Amino acid sequence: MVTDMKPEWSDPNEPEKFSSIIRKGQEQEGQAASIQKNIRFQKRISREPSVEELYNGVLSGNRGQLARAITLVESNAEQHFHKAQELLQKLLPHSGKSIRIGITGVPGAGKSTFIEAFGTYLCSMGHRVAVLAIDPSSSISGGSILGDKTRMEQLSRNPRAFIRPSPTAGKLGGVHRKTREAMLICEASGFDVILIETVGVGQSEVIIRDMVDFFMLLVLTGAGDELQGMKKGIMELADAIIVHKADGANKPKAEQTKKEYNRILHFLQPATKGWQSKAYTCSSITQEGVKEVWSVINKFKETGKAAGVFDERRKGQQRDWIYSLISDQLHYSFFHHPAVKRMLPQFENEVMAGEKTAASAVEILFNLFLSGKNNNC
Repeated sequence: MVTDMKPEWSDPNEPEKFSSIIRKGQEQEGQAASIQKNIRFQKRISREPSVEELYNGVLSGNRGQLARAITLVESNAEQHFHKAQELLQKLLPHSGKSIRIGITGVPGAGKSTFIEAFGTYLCSMGHRVAVLAIDPSSSISGGSILGDKTRMEQLSRNPRAFIRPSPTAGKLGGVHRKTREAMLICEASGFDVILIETVGVGQSEVIIRDMVDFFMLLVLTGAGDELQGMKKGIMELADAIIVHKADGANKPKAEQTKKEYNRILHFLQPATKGWQSKAYTCSSITQEGVKEVWSVINKFKETGKAAGVFDERRKGQQRDWIYSLISDQLHYSFFHHPAVKRMLPQFENEVMAGEKTAASAVEILFNLFLSGKNNNC
């Protein structure tokens, strides 16, 4: 017979006021002990796939290996750099066969909603769609904070689509510094439409223009206010302006906004030689206008290829890629230089204390960096 006991802190004179009881446990006969002492749990260390495994996995369309390959090229670890370059070199001949589409827009324009509707339509047409969704970086973890993949629920479940959210990692223009490499890997894996969604429209958003074939700007209705705040430069770079959310009571306003944008575009220099940028309406809810957007992109591709502009732009992108990598490599080399790493905290404190100007601190740091490089030479 098991006796129930009251906790030691209860009042023995008023036991009815305490409902808590302590009951001694009993071990059943033949029952093995469920808890073993002195067992150390170790995290399972997964083996990194080789370059050959990643290469074969990407070409065969293995989504797991595709994700690992992109993670490899996005890594900032020094030991991953040469491995990533070897993989990219092997995949390079299999890339370049897609149409690359950049999508940006004002906050709240519904970029993710449009991409889901547009991507789902393309998949239904037999295309394979890769979405590189660039999210703002968390200042705490460094990771994506918007989670675009969770907002494209329908498209993320489509077997013909692949969605890869990546943090900006502080890169201006709302584009991850490794977006070009990720795009190349997706092309090698057989995706014929690459959609790049950026953080949002801004002065530095134009970086995306240098890595895509077709640049699309999403806007909202009520063009009077939007045109006042819209940067003229971003409009000059757009191959098409999409007035989104053109449905229900908002549809007449969207049509009016389209006309206003077309009047503006008529006086701007075309973003692509031989192509007249225009505004269009679209609704992701009713799907109205989605087919037309794809027709415009196809017409753009045909016109550009016939005029040689399409291939010329691709060559220019390769050239820009070189300079982008040079900038990244210089940034990495500078901040990982032993003398710079040693002296930078001291100079930071001196500048904040007003003992040294920022310009003089930078000059000294660069002299340390360059003298170290010269010595190594």
